[in-house]
Amino acid sequence: MDETHDWDRLLDLYARLERNEQLPLDPNVRDLCRRVAREVAVGDDDAESALRTPSGAESLVREMRHRIFEGSRRLSRALVDSARRKKAGDVAGARAVLEGVLAVEVVPLYREQAETALSYVDDPED
Repeated sequence: MDETHDWDRLLDLYARLERNEQLPLDPNVRDLCRRVAREVAVGDDDAESALRTPSGAESLVREMRHRIFEGSRRLSRALVDSARRKKAGDVAGARAVLEGVLAVEVVPLYREQAETALSYVDDPED
């Protein structure tokens, strides 16, 4: 995620949809959606296709918001559960929790964080 906080901007668009407001399909919104789509593993062709119509853009924004929030929740739960299991001496269980996230997660940022946590599962507790 870059310093301009694209995900926050996308969530602002989602909030507009939740208030039954129209999305402004101007070049700035389209560019934002393209950038975030790449960051949450929505293919370029799928994003471009969605951005051709207002209803498609709305669906795209909703899907990207879903991936951001569901992935974040999934990762957060897994990190806590994995740490708890590791602390209790269940290293295999701690590893399995993180591997479970990697089996379903598509957002590269969340995958990277799960992989990083997984690489430390076997390290001794401080």
